[in-house]
Order: sequence, then C-alpha cells, then structure tokens
Amino acid sequence: MSFREFVEKLDKEGKLVNVEKPVSRRLEASGLLKALETKVLKLNDIKESDFSVVGNIFGSKELIASYFGIKPEELIPKIIDAIGNPSKPEVVEEAPCQEVEMDEVDLDKVPILFHCQNDGGNYISSGVVIAKHPDFGQNIDFHRMMQIDKNKFSVRVVSKRHFDEFLQDQKKMDIAVCVGCGANVLLSAATSIDKGKDELEIANALEPLKVVKAKTSDLMIPADAEFVIEGTISLEEKANEGPFVDLTETQDIVRQEPVFTVKKITHRKDAIWYALLPGGLEHKIMMGMPREPTIFKKVNEAGIKCLDVSINPGGCSWLHSIIKIDKQNEDDGKKALVAAFDGHSSLKHAFVVDSDINILDPLEVEWAMATRFQGDKRIVIRGMEPGSSLDPSGEPGTKMTHKMGFDLTKPLTVSEGKNFEKAEFPKVNVKDFLD
Repeated sequence: MSFREFVEKLDKEGKLVNVEKPVSRRLEASGLLKALETKVLKLNDIKESDFSVVGNIFGSKELIASYFGIKPEELIPKIIDAIGNPSKPEVVEEAPCQEVEMDEVDLDKVPILFHCQNDGGNYISSGVVIAKHPDFGQNIDFHRMMQIDKNKFSVRVVSKRHFDEFLQDQKKMDIAVCVGCGANVLLSAATSIDKGKDELEIANALEPLKVVKAKTSDLMIPADAEFVIEGTISLEEKANEGPFVDLTETQDIVRQEPVFTVKKITHRKDAIWYALLPGGLEHKIMMGMPREPTIFKKVNEAGIKCLDVSINPGGCSWLHSIIKIDKQNEDDGKKALVAAFDGHSSLKHAFVVDSDINILDPLEVEWAMATRFQGDKRIVIRGMEPGSSLDPSGEPGTKMTHKMGFDLTKPLTVSEGKNFEKAEFPKVNVKDFLD
C-alpha cells in the first residue's frame, strides 16, 4: 500500500480530518498538528504552496498496524521476520514518483514546514535519504534537513552512522530524499542493520515494494513516493544547521553541517507532502518503535523469554525501554537488562517487568517499581557509556551518558508474610445497579 492509498483508506473510514481553510506552512501547520496530535490531518490549502500536507498519519502503533492489516502486538514479530528474511523489490521503468518533473529547482514551491519559533529555517523531517557506497551498496535512513536556499539544504549528519561513513569515505555523493513513503519503507529506514544490507529489501519483506532508478543517479528509490528530491551532498561545503526541536522536545544547537545541493525534484500528480512533527507522537513512534524488535531479539538470544518491548513516549521514545519477560530464574531480570542495552545503544534507562504488568500503562510500571524493586538488589549500574546525542543531560560535546537498569520483577521465592500479587476485585455489571 502506498502512502497515498493509506491516506485514502483513512479518509473512507472517517479517520482523516480534512482542513479546508488556508493554513500557513510557517508555524500554523505545525501548531495544528500539535493541537490535534492524536488525529490524522490533511491540510488541503497551504497558503505558500499548491500542494496539500498530511501529518500524524503514523502517530500510534494501531495506525501502523492497520497499514499492514495486523494487530499492534504482531508488529514486533513482523519486523523481526522482515529483518531476518529480506527480499529484493521489483524494479520498474516508470513510476508514480516521477510523473511530474519540476521545470526548475525551487524548494520554496514545496510545502516544507517552519515548525517552531526559534528554528533555523524550514525543515524536512520526514525524508527517507538514500545513498550509495561502491563497496557496500545502498543505505537508507533519516536525516533532518534545513532549507538554506532555493536549491540547498544543510543536513544533520550524525557521526559514525553508515551514512556518515559513506560520506567520510567518498567526500561527495549523490543522494535522493524521498518524502511520502509507505510504512514499510519508513520502518525499514529507521532500523539498525549491518552495513552492506539494503533496507529497501526489508521494506519489501514487510510489504511488496517497487523501485525505480533515480533521474540523476543510479540510486534505486521507492516508486510510489510522493516527492523525490535528488542532488549531491558534499563535505567540502558546510553551513549552519539548527536550531531545531528534536525527539526530546528540546531545542538542539547550531552546528556546521554538510550542504546538499538539489539538482532535480520529481513528484506524483497532485502530490501530498508528508509532514512529520518534530518531537511529536508520530516522530517518537516512527523513531523508537523500530528499535523494539532489536531489544526483543537480544533478550531472547540471552536465554530469557521476552514477551514484549515498549520504547515508551515518557522516555522520548528513545532513551527508555520497558521489557516484559516470563521470568524463570532469579537473575533473568538483570540478564534481560544487559541484553536490552546491547540491543539499543542509545538506551539510557531500562526497566524489566513480569508478565502481569501492562507495559503500555505507566501507572502499572510505576506500581511494579514501588512494590517489587529494591535499589540495593535490583539495580544494574552501567556507568558512563556512549549513548545518544539527543540526551541534553549527557556530557557536553560527546554522546557519553550514565546508564542504569531497573529489575522490577517479583522474586521467585517469596518470604513469609510477603505478597507481590495484585488482589483481584469482584466484577459486576454496573448497569444492573445504575439507571
């Protein structure tokens, strides 16, 4: 299913809010997306552009699951299976993403949003960036991009990621930025896999995908994307990037970053721009959820039966994780914590709970900490380690942060007078007692 087909599906099901009044791409659009964060919005009249804008479309696990026609609890196994069994997409000669070629490169015609008052400029936050290395093939991931001219962006390149390694090696390379892709492509771009593996093959394993050759390079791109912005990124030219509100909902700093010079813009007829609200629920879900399968896999590989994982919004959907296990041995909780940190290197705090705890309910997790946790026995202190550059409390100028894990599981052997089970209250039909 393409991005567009999913928008149409939601519209038919009455799950799409159409905004017909004029909306500015500067602050107004992002303000609406934030105010109605739990609603899928389509802004049909952008004052500064002829294109419509859709946002909040993948703002919950339920929405993502509905894209694939499965239940939310089936997402982790589905992603794990796709990572383990990638398959090559079908190559086509003609594609919807290339139906229209802009006569001239003018980014001002595209509804790239200005999100927050102190941002450095208009930002692409939803672009799937495709690059290539002569030895390792294609790499697909996300990089925020700040517009600095009608044909240029400054691109935030996080060090030591595959994209950064490709760029450091080649100094200059062709890239394609695809906006308005299906959930299969978005989730694949957010996964962490070994260098040399093409994430579009994971996308195809999640749901069949067609790809087409880009117009200005030999990059293979999703055929059903709404927009494709092609050009060259170079280490030789740098510009200010930032400030920008990131996943933690705090303002990131200004950096000198590589410049992406746009050569060509193609798009579908009546193309829809996909706006991903920085720091919003959708940003958190799309960035954090693809890390859940890697933690799930690592915990199981450690010999502990992992039942579920949540990289929860309270931890910015990046820095915290809650892991549900079927505890069989007294040290299973601590072993699961070690495995969780191995599964997600940006993790700062991890929590392990028993099978009776709803990991999506923060009150239940806190109850487990209150009733089943003792700091001198059930804490795992990792100390200062490389974590996430997104952590504002981390060591300045580095990714070093102090990490801890919390074993909130109940002991297998219960001392006399102790009870770790929740009492079960009687169930009644309230309607029998109230008018």
